[in-house]
Amino acid sequence: MEPNKKRRMTPKINLLLGLQWGDEGKGKIVDVLTEQHDIIARFQGGPNAGHTLVFNGQKHVLHTIPSGIFHPTTTNIIGNGVVIDPVIFKKELDRLSQFDIDFSEKLLLSRKAHLILPTHRLLDAASETAKGKAKIGSTLKGIGPTYMDKTGRNGLRIGDIEREDWMEKYRHLKNKHLKMLSHFEVQIDFDMQELEAAFFEGIAVLRQIPFIDSVSFIHKELRNGKKLLAEGAQGALLDIDFGTYPFVTSSTTTAAGACTGLGVAPNQIGEVYGIIKAYTTRVGSGPFPTELFDEDGKKIAKTGNEFGATTGRPRRCGWLDLVALKYAVELNGVTQLAMMKSDVLSGFQTIKACTSYLYKGKETTDFPYSINSEDVHPIYTDFDGWQQDITAIQSVAKIPDNLMKYIRFIENFVQVPITILSVGPDRKQTLFLQNEG
Repeated sequence: MEPNKKRRMTPKINLLLGLQWGDEGKGKIVDVLTEQHDIIARFQGGPNAGHTLVFNGQKHVLHTIPSGIFHPTTTNIIGNGVVIDPVIFKKELDRLSQFDIDFSEKLLLSRKAHLILPTHRLLDAASETAKGKAKIGSTLKGIGPTYMDKTGRNGLRIGDIEREDWMEKYRHLKNKHLKMLSHFEVQIDFDMQELEAAFFEGIAVLRQIPFIDSVSFIHKELRNGKKLLAEGAQGALLDIDFGTYPFVTSSTTTAAGACTGLGVAPNQIGEVYGIIKAYTTRVGSGPFPTELFDEDGKKIAKTGNEFGATTGRPRRCGWLDLVALKYAVELNGVTQLAMMKSDVLSGFQTIKACTSYLYKGKETTDFPYSINSEDVHPIYTDFDGWQQDITAIQSVAKIPDNLMKYIRFIENFVQVPITILSVGPDRKQTLFLQNEG
């Protein structure tokens, strides 16, 4: 190429991720945005994710498969940064079989994605049990041990299934895990033969899905003008580096994770959609400054049906934490916000949002090293609530004035526009604020 000749620009990759502790409603917005994209690609996490989609009166929960799978013309990629449990993957495909989806055409697996073995799940359970009261709230899906093997350079990848020495590599890692399990004081009961039977059934199903060298595939598609949406799992505050460590997940849930999880450069990222709830929730252990233990918290949990899509565990509920949100916005270079579950707050006389922390006796709007309850106390700003049922509104003009004031305050605080407003679980209950005056 001539030194002064400019390289032809390829389309930007848009990115969607959660900005809280997960469960923000990412699956719905991916589903809504899929019509604007040709490819949906998961870039991290595994079956600890639970992305919920509601349309045509049906609820669908996806764990590993990207949320664009129901759109007939969309290609769905499971990227190299994802960890895949063949057992759960098979169950997902079985549940989707009624929808006449051609997975050999619509779903692709990166050869570099890592496999979750049955013994990874056993190690996860043994490790969490051994922690006792100090447990971190693991989903017990084997995610952590799998990523540990990945960074320890012991892991098995999708591409290894194609190798002649596949079974030898599997047995070697399995035996290593069994030896590790024997060192735990707490012993886990299991039937290895039963676990392996389900595992190898899942492997047989995996073999029916096309394996790709995903980096080459993605870049070729981008050069051909295809539009790609990268789908994140969990949330920014669960990031292994920047979340509320050690109560975090084992992968990079921030925008940077899309680069390493798909093999794309930072300058290829275009729009960054940050998904938030109108309030805050958290599943499992870990600090939560705005958590509510009163009737308001119970009302949010009941109205919002706040139970984990993957674990079924009740979610802890609290007011919106704008200090944490601003931190997540800056961390990820968010360009647009989507606010979910605004309908859940209908009927409250007063709504609160945390606008600063009292951190070790001093007020701050910065997100500190520790947000444990002994270090941080939230300082709230109050807002008048809205009494209307907003689940049926179809235009921005119908949004209650007090809800719009709440939206504008959030936008001004984090300096990013809220362009998508969800007023109910169905894909049709979605308003695009930038499209109407």
